[in-house]
Amino acid sequence: MKELMIMKKANLMNLANAGEEEVWSGILPNGVGHHAQGHTSGGKADKTPTGAELSTIKMAQELFVSSSFKLQIDALLPNVRPKCLRKQLLDSFLFSLHAYLSSLPPLILSIRWQPSRRDGKSATLGIVSIPYPLPVPTEDANWKVAFEKPANITVVGSWINNVSVKSKDDQPWVVDLAVEMPSGLFQEKDYMNGRFFHKRAFYLAVIAKLVSEPASKLNVDAFYESKRCDPRLTTLILQPKHGKTTADFSHLNTVIRIIPTLSTSSPIRLARLSPARSNFRVHLPDAVDSGPKHLPTPLYNAILMLASSPQRDVLSVNALKNDIPAYRDALSLLRVWANQRGYGEGRRPCIYGFEGAASLWNAVLELVIRGEEPYGKMNTRRYPLGGGLSSYQLFKAALDFIFHHDFSNKPVFVKSKDGHLFPPEEYLGENEAVLVGSSSCSNVLAGIPLTSIYMLQHDAWATLEVLDSNTSKIDPFTEVFLTDHRDLVSRFDVILSVDLSSASPRRLSIHDVYDNGSFSSALIASLSTYLRKALGPRVKALAILHPSSQPRPISQGLPASHSTVFLGLILDPEYAFRLVDHGPGAAEAQSHMTEAFRELWGSKAELRRFQDGSITESVVWHVLDSDERAHIPAMIVRHILEEHFGIREDAVTSWQFKFDALLRLPPFIASQCRAAGFRAALASFQKLASSIKALGQELPLAVINISPIAPELRYTSVFAPISVPVRTVSTPRPYSRYVPLMPLNLEFEKSARWPDDLVAIQKMKLAFLERLAQVLAKAIPGLHARIAITLPPGVPTTADHAQLEITTPDGWAFSLRVWHDREATLLDRVLHASNVSCSSHDLENAHIARRLYTRRFIAAPLHHRAVAALYHRFVAFGGTVRLVKRWLAAHWLLRLHVSEEAVEVLCAAVFVGVGLAQVPTTRERGFACVVRLLRDWNWLEGMSVMLYGISEQRHDTYSSAVSGAKGVWMLKTEADPDGRMWTMDSPDVVAALRVRALAQATHAYLQGIESGLLDVSGMFVHPEDDYDFVVKLQPTVHPRHFQNITADPSVWAKNRRASITGSESSSAPLRLGFDPVEMYLDDLTVPCLRDTAKFFYDPLGGDRFGGIWDPSITRPVPFRVMNRFSSIPVPKEHEKGKGKDRNFVNFNESAVLSEIVRMGEGLVIGSKAGGGRKK
Repeated sequence: MKELMIMKKANLMNLANAGEEEVWSGILPNGVGHHAQGHTSGGKADKTPTGAELSTIKMAQELFVSSSFKLQIDALLPNVRPKCLRKQLLDSFLFSLHAYLSSLPPLILSIRWQPSRRDGKSATLGIVSIPYPLPVPTEDANWKVAFEKPANITVVGSWINNVSVKSKDDQPWVVDLAVEMPSGLFQEKDYMNGRFFHKRAFYLAVIAKLVSEPASKLNVDAFYESKRCDPRLTTLILQPKHGKTTADFSHLNTVIRIIPTLSTSSPIRLARLSPARSNFRVHLPDAVDSGPKHLPTPLYNAILMLASSPQRDVLSVNALKNDIPAYRDALSLLRVWANQRGYGEGRRPCIYGFEGAASLWNAVLELVIRGEEPYGKMNTRRYPLGGGLSSYQLFKAALDFIFHHDFSNKPVFVKSKDGHLFPPEEYLGENEAVLVGSSSCSNVLAGIPLTSIYMLQHDAWATLEVLDSNTSKIDPFTEVFLTDHRDLVSRFDVILSVDLSSASPRRLSIHDVYDNGSFSSALIASLSTYLRKALGPRVKALAILHPSSQPRPISQGLPASHSTVFLGLILDPEYAFRLVDHGPGAAEAQSHMTEAFRELWGSKAELRRFQDGSITESVVWHVLDSDERAHIPAMIVRHILEEHFGIREDAVTSWQFKFDALLRLPPFIASQCRAAGFRAALASFQKLASSIKALGQELPLAVINISPIAPELRYTSVFAPISVPVRTVSTPRPYSRYVPLMPLNLEFEKSARWPDDLVAIQKMKLAFLERLAQVLAKAIPGLHARIAITLPPGVPTTADHAQLEITTPDGWAFSLRVWHDREATLLDRVLHASNVSCSSHDLENAHIARRLYTRRFIAAPLHHRAVAALYHRFVAFGGTVRLVKRWLAAHWLLRLHVSEEAVEVLCAAVFVGVGLAQVPTTRERGFACVVRLLRDWNWLEGMSVMLYGISEQRHDTYSSAVSGAKGVWMLKTEADPDGRMWTMDSPDVVAALRVRALAQATHAYLQGIESGLLDVSGMFVHPEDDYDFVVKLQPTVHPRHFQNITADPSVWAKNRRASITGSESSSAPLRLGFDPVEMYLDDLTVPCLRDTAKFFYDPLGGDRFGGIWDPSITRPVPFRVMNRFSSIPVPKEHEKGKGKDRNFVNFNESAVLSEIVRMGEGLVIGSKAGGGRKK
């Protein structure tokens, strides 16, 4: 009912505002544009919907996702189409242009008078260059070029059929103007050797010269533009100058594109343009090419065929519009979808082959509507869907065809009344993919490599997953039509920037260059083919991206080639990182397959014998660790580029290695460790757990479970865990003395002999741990165990505070706590007691203890199991979490403001609850996806993450444990529907806003990859300007300084004596988990300073920390006893207003800062004031 009322109001406002120039503000949450929200009903009650209106709602729900989805589409479409006002203002100029072109005088020149320049520059016509394509005409050519006024001038393309769609990045609207060249200018054999394109180039240059002259009085600037950098596709762009002429349309952001076309009565016979024909007869005496001559030229023929098809395409689209009411809207939706994914022009890199391919989308929709033409013995074909579908259904059917069709093996011919000019057999074998429309004889997929088509299929798959999803996590309309998916770093698993300027391909023939139109186009086409064969099933999609073609001055004849392209790889985790590529067996040593395998891999191919006894051609990729294994796809690309195209490794830029360096310990530190790595730590844990369970009768109660809860044991710690340094090799300095403790929870069998007193239970735990330490030390030689009391400030003695610190013989450190479920019952009994029987102090202590118990013994093991399962399920999950933690720590937010568990839940959101097509396969892409999530996330609404699976049920204990939470993030899971378990106290509003601002800045910084300016380490350098004060720490006494993002190697140089203060010395014993800086910051967050300042620091070896003062205490306030901050009297002469007689005090900033420095004596070098607070 509500949706109907919104729809009626939106329709009224659309009618009222029809024809006006508006700036759309996007889709609002209720699904309509900004113009509908100001409508009011004037105080009258809304009428009950009629039966017809209810039928409309029901039909909208059946033909669209929902009635609100239909409403969103209805609001979107008018804002991506040109307004009527644009068309009215353009008419005057088009009439003037038509009259001028129709009055131009003829011009005849011999081609030998305007030859191609031997110095590489284009031939000229005055100051206008003639964009002659390859093969360029020579001085001995015996034919002439000429110009006569156009035989016909018509508006063609999307504009005339009213199906234009707004391009990305505020690109101008384009009005295509077909200028028909007179038939008398051509000869029958002008289809040979590019002669048609030479005459076309001359014709276009004459128009460019004449319309740009002041005598034309058109008041326009003329530019050349060549889609795909192909000179054969050169058109003339007319941009209006701002002036006072009656035909001035400069404010409309619209240009005119003049396209010379071929008359239907031309002597050039279309039958000569079959894809199987060769239309080059070029004999170069100095040619190096020794390949077979007269090969088919399918791309050359297809482009020449396009010169005669604009009028037919207009009539075809117009017929579809008249026959199918929803066709126009469906085509607009399909083009909007394509533009958002880089299949069109824009300022950002676009997918190779799709630039200027607007006819493709019409052909796909036409196929869905008209059906497929049968041919040969093919029994399966697509049948027409008819004209009764909605625009959304047609759009989805088009995506379904794109995704499911096998373009590499099955050509498609749209059903046509008159049949097709060429038989299907002439298309087969000459094109990588074939799709022929009903109105055109040309293949609309000509020039689009299979790699780009596979990328299109992948995007169609991802979109279908979103549209078919039943979850409410993603708004399908926003994700499909409004979100810009051209972001390289969050779209591709691997990104490589390739400099093509030094390329020298081994097998690129002159025929390939001529057929593709230019050397760069032929190079990219060949590169696409080789990479597709080499990567094979390792990738789901491979995209070659390049900058869109831009208009160039008419004094520049030929377009600039693509000097740099991007390669984007979307990996298949099942095959992407395999170490061996297998080829044909030894029995096929002389076969064509073996020769092709060796030709592809070159020096990497070798005949090998494997453990199963097979002997095959193979390629083996040698790696040292898991980090290098993730680089195998990039290694393959580098090898192919160097082997076949002569592109050296230094011309290929990848950013994976720079991300790897962020998660590695310095070599000097790693060399001191006995063992390192997640698997080694897990093996040590499993060995320890087995030893404890095997103790049997040595303990009062049997051990039934040992649960790990450490990030190191679920593959999500920033650094790989390390064992205790080898003392006999090198005595560790204070700055490398930190060894993390990996916490474990131990559960004994149930017993009625446990006491019913909370304090007594803690004493009993101490006794159990003491006994366990004794028997373990006897059972395992070399094991060290000691009991530690951990009672942070503010935690009562009734809470768990005893742990057993264990160092195994192989150097791994664990901390063991005892879990007793009776504690929860006793604490709940106190919490639910009446205020008479329990004091407020006891209730507060019980609440703290209950929250600690739930988090440590209930939530942490459950969370650990879920995160460990995600690591094994998604290959990039662990690395993504580690990078995000490193990023937050480097920006002083981890631990104090964002817990590690909260980071893991956030990262899980980009892996679970999304389609398989959108799951990252590398940690670099996962990191970018998390950054984008944090940038766009409205944390006031919370986030739901299906972390545990449907079998997990809600824990009622969570609700009482998270009551009174102060954090603003809500990370909801099946076990924590309130979303407060890991965000109870933080981040608060200040920290949450900082995270969002940081994500916005980082996401913008990541876009530097498109310009080649991305410095990965720069994203992890934290600015200090917005802090009120910054305190610098002494790195030589910081045990974790080696983890610092900008650690100074000279600190741990062997020939340097460490600066040690206090009783600490290089010979002192190791203190497991000892971090004095963390303890210092914990002391600073006691209540007396918590109300004064908010602190930020890097827990991973940060050598400074910052703080901001509470704004409420930085202005003068009246003096009162027991004020919550240190103060100093305000001089009387500075007091103003009515409060002159009162005593005011100011915050004593210098005294508090001095106290902070004094508390860190031995750790702190000094402090400085920052620029965070405006004074």
